[in-house]
Amino acid sequence: LPALRDNYIWLLHDGKHALVVDPGDAEPVLAHLQRHALRLSAILLTHHHADHVGGVARLLQHWQVPVYGPAAENIAEVSHPLGDGDAFAIAAPQVQFQVLDVAAHTAGHIAYLASALSPAALFCGDSLFSAGCGRLFEGTPAQLQKALARMAALPDETRVYCTHEYTLSNLAFARAAEPHNADRDRYALACEALRAAGEPTLPSTIGREKA
Repeated sequence: LPALRDNYIWLLHDGKHALVVDPGDAEPVLAHLQRHALRLSAILLTHHHADHVGGVARLLQHWQVPVYGPAAENIAEVSHPLGDGDAFAIAAPQVQFQVLDVAAHTAGHIAYLASALSPAALFCGDSLFSAGCGRLFEGTPAQLQKALARMAALPDETRVYCTHEYTLSNLAFARAAEPHNADRDRYALACEALRAAGEPTLPSTIGREKA
């Protein structure tokens, strides 16, 4: 769900129940739930920035649901604090998640890996973008390198659901940083066509980001 200026809120549903990841704005979530007659079952948060948590309080006014989020960050609405290696399941929609520590963008940033989905899905917040990565607000370059290496070790077909439409600007920087990359140039053309048609460039894949 597009939100704010360039955010994406990811929503998974089974036709009746839905969970949302990083709802920085409640309005597009509420509108989508109403339009499709979906019941909210859970909220997942990757880090504490306002454009990722700003809609949580309003959603909880409508739906009293569990809120999963990083134990190492102070987010008032989190009812289920999580750390690296934790695993949990949502009953409806039926999906299991493993928690990865990807601290760097923020000190306690986590990602959610749903490896049982086909293909697997990584909800990585602002740690990894398509053709780029999150800036260092609270972490260190060493933490960022560790986080990126950990995500790069996932299967190539894993879909990357990051939370900003930064792809074209990242690709512009990539052209300057690495002028001769044919894979990047082909991807840039495809992304430019998607944006021209009003479509998102996401999700990406781990394999594409490694290329």
